[in-house]
Amino acid sequence: MAAILAAVTAIAAIVLYFVRRHYRIKLQSLLLAQPANSRQLKEIADHVAGEIGAGSLRQYVKMWGAIEVDQPLISELKEEPCVYYSFTVSREYEERVRQEDSEGKVTWTTERRSETISQNRRSTPFYLRDQHGRIRVEPEAASIATIPVLDEFRPASSTNSLSFGGFSLSLSVNGGTGKTLGYRYREEILPCDRSILVVGAASDETGELTLGPSTEARQQFFIALKPENAVLQEVKQTIQWVTVGGIASAGVAAISAIAALLKLF
Repeated sequence: MAAILAAVTAIAAIVLYFVRRHYRIKLQSLLLAQPANSRQLKEIADHVAGEIGAGSLRQYVKMWGAIEVDQPLISELKEEPCVYYSFTVSREYEERVRQEDSEGKVTWTTERRSETISQNRRSTPFYLRDQHGRIRVEPEAASIATIPVLDEFRPASSTNSLSFGGFSLSLSVNGGTGKTLGYRYREEILPCDRSILVVGAASDETGELTLGPSTEARQQFFIALKPENAVLQEVKQTIQWVTVGGIASAGVAAISAIAALLKLF
């Protein structure tokens, strides 16, 4: 038991290390990005074009504004207008599981499990408007904060297909392992007409001033639903909690490993 606990907590400590690393890079990105508005970016782009030619601007910035889009996406399940959506459809089922203890005693239990049978995500370019104008955003490669709009479970029926909003799927004849209980539909979106924070690289390489991913690995491209100060506070708190969790997991792993070794001697 001590060896198993040591292995589990060691894995948890490793996972938390990488989570902490991700959020530290996000914090560094937010602090590194230069605050900008649409007028400033256009002036900088014009200046750079005059000095070394059009299409040469590369500047890592953060900009707050409202989403504008002429032709929004319509999410597949909830059919909400948006500039980004992602959804998953999962089959929930019951399965008999065989368990054997250290004395060889066998017991059978019924466990509820799930498996993803369909998922998709889509985004569309949009404009970020502030009081001075607007800048194009290409969100495809961004880490995007979203709003959940659907989490619904529907019991299984006798039909061989699923349908929800604009989504449909034909089911296989065997229906998968175990006894199917039903299907869960989840969807989240980045809605239109929402104020957001975009942190990314401003470039005029395509001929239009655009916010997109940076070529620098440690400069994240992300879209947040909160202003900069709120995002900073949230990221710092996450780093603190993950650090505490990582230290605790590493400590438990070390103690459990020592206990397991002592049992061998």
